[in-house]
Amino acid sequence: MAQQISIPKGTRDFGPAEMNKRNFIFKTIQSVFNKYGYSPIETPAMENLSTLMGKYGDEGDKLLFKILNSGDYTVNVKPEDFNSQNLSKITGSISEKGLKYDLTVPFARFVVQHRNEISFPFKRYQIQPVWRADKPQKGRYREFYQCDVDVIGSNSLLNEFELMQIIDDIFSELKINVTIKINNRKILSGIAEAVGEADKFMAITVAIDKIDKIGTEKVCEELRKNELSEDAVQKLIPILENKRDTSGSIEFLENMLSASETGLKGIEEIKTVFEYLNSNPLKTKVELDLSLARGLNYYTGAIFEVKANDIEIGSICGGGRYDNLTEIFGLKDISGVGVSFGADRIYDVMEQLKAFPEATAKSSDVLFVNFGKKEEAVCLKLAKTLRQNGISCEVYPEKAKLDKQFKYANNKNISYVAIIGENELNAETVTIKNMAEGKQENILFSELSGYFNSQL
Repeated sequence: MAQQISIPKGTRDFGPAEMNKRNFIFKTIQSVFNKYGYSPIETPAMENLSTLMGKYGDEGDKLLFKILNSGDYTVNVKPEDFNSQNLSKITGSISEKGLKYDLTVPFARFVVQHRNEISFPFKRYQIQPVWRADKPQKGRYREFYQCDVDVIGSNSLLNEFELMQIIDDIFSELKINVTIKINNRKILSGIAEAVGEADKFMAITVAIDKIDKIGTEKVCEELRKNELSEDAVQKLIPILENKRDTSGSIEFLENMLSASETGLKGIEEIKTVFEYLNSNPLKTKVELDLSLARGLNYYTGAIFEVKANDIEIGSICGGGRYDNLTEIFGLKDISGVGVSFGADRIYDVMEQLKAFPEATAKSSDVLFVNFGKKEEAVCLKLAKTLRQNGISCEVYPEKAKLDKQFKYANNKNISYVAIIGENELNAETVTIKNMAEGKQENILFSELSGYFNSQL
């Protein structure tokens, strides 16, 4: 019996049509990154587990894909560890590396490792796949691409505003109507103090980060499970359900956090960002969302999430300020801020909105029909000239019936078919068929490049 073939759950194959669309997204994002002076880097698909573990919180650590050591990976496991089922000890003995969970922690490692080769502030972008052992569902994959843009080595809040400009430019070019949600982890820390649960800060942020997925009632249940007092839970509900505008929310916070130095610092940072926005308005709507938490451990200041307004899906972009990430690797006092664009979710949104330009569906602009060796030789020369002039084209690889070659062009969404038969050879002309309109016209060999440059 033939083997059943499949791919792992939470991963996808992409054919030529999908790849053309994905490349459109990548090129759009990359072009905007370049406009703002960011430079590309890459890091390995795998990192040492010592680099990754402990940077994403307990829940993040559970989602790391771990790679078994080569050879006899059980050689360092003691029998008593197997018997006790001590998973953490066993994992440490059989696995030293893991697939990267995001691009930010490897970036921090890169900065520390290459600190003598880079200039601060360092502005970088990175477009690579990451992996998470998550439960696959709509809009959530185990392998997916992130497009990260970060600036590290500067405390200026102008960087936060610049990232919001980048978000605005990218989604405007992709024609996706979005809302940028912003909050500040210092504000959340102040809130934890104000409700009398400062030591439960991480439990609070992890729980409220799920509010869009599970709602207020279940967030409150999770908070109670983490041993928050009922009084604290009740004080958090008005924050989770806050519907005030920006100025109203800031006034509410200033009253609530008047005794928290950290909370007031977060409010000042938010006010500064909104001052930049008021002086330099974006096309995109920006909201102060007090329930926005971003559950990752390393965020310390401003945090962002971007939601598509016309499609029900999770965030399609997110990020924030991190002050202490490089310190974990031995480099103190280097603050950074960045955002990550989720290319796979952006793709799904654009598919549902039918927002991809028609041109992304085709791989070639012109197909030369093949009638035989004599005609083929001329087609090859003309095709070379077109390519030198920036026009994508191909020659059908063998002599075949015209219907078959036209069908090939239609299947690949090729706009024009170039026909050179005996009559065309004698007249040194090409019969050009516009596949969308069905019209035909004759063009001299010498004028072919100029014709297509005017049409495409």
